Amino acid sequence: MKIGFLGLGSMGQAIAANLLKSGHEVRVWNRSPEAARNLVELGANAAATAAQAFDVDVVFTMLADDKALRAVLLDSGLLAGLKGPLIHVNLATIAVDFAEELAALHKAQGIDYIAAPVMGRPNVAAAGQLNILAAGPADAIDRVQPLLDLIGSKTWRLGEEASSANAMKLATNFLLVSAVQAMSEAAVLVTRHGLQSADLINLVSTTIFPGPVYQGYGTLIGERRYEPAAFKAALGLKDVELIRAAAGQVSVQMPTADLIRANLLDAIAHGQGDMDLAVLAEVEERRAPAADTTR
Repeated sequence: MKIGFLGLGSMGQAIAANLLKSGHEVRVWNRSPEAARNLVELGANAAATAAQAFDVDVVFTMLADDKALRAVLLDSGLLAGLKGPLIHVNLATIAVDFAEELAALHKAQGIDYIAAPVMGRPNVAAAGQLNILAAGPADAIDRVQPLLDLIGSKTWRLGEEASSANAMKLATNFLLVSAVQAMSEAAVLVTRHGLQSADLINLVSTTIFPGPVYQGYGTLIGERRYEPAAFKAALGLKDVELIRAAAGQVSVQMPTADLIRANLLDAIAHGQGDMDLAVLAEVEERRAPAADTTR
């Protein structure tokens, strides 16, 4: 099978590498061509243009955000010039309304569009253990399921409406950033009482909150180690903005999302946008007044 892959950030590179290992022909493209070098060394073919990467049987995209995907696919006129049969699997987290727009535009071109945002950090992607939230035409998902099995441990099918996968992914990301925010507040609380935040994280992540979020992000908070970033604070802000927009579409109030947005803006204003999302702990440190030691 001929596979195209566009978007070679840390997640995209890990996913594309797993597709390569299967023996399929993989064409890769990135807006910064040098990002394709490692995959070419592994056997991928570098596409000179995005259009060449779409001249395949199945194309995966993992572009950074809505703006990047719109520029590559729509503003360039690329999608308008494509014809089926072709399956486009979009692995990125994008806005719900943009997912609806893309599904309609692909259908008009006779192209199957599958929204398949993924859950997992780059190390999970490299291990082929992502959770994949997939929605779109059932027969198209059936055809690409063997490829999804190469990059993920489980595919969660969420129906025929592509945007359903994006709504679910935004809900899971809200829970994730909320957990990081809660850990950040709790870490500052215990340190102001003379305790070690690492001890708090070890306690809760091995008892009441086991799992990758509390163990992974919690360890970063406990050690105050925010680089290298697996999930940058700036990308966290992008997702929070998408969460708030999705909530607004259905008149849902999410005050916690508003709080986290303000804290991420604070992190970015202090030059911490490229640090890991766990840097929310530093925002809480700044906001907590120094303890009164004169009493």
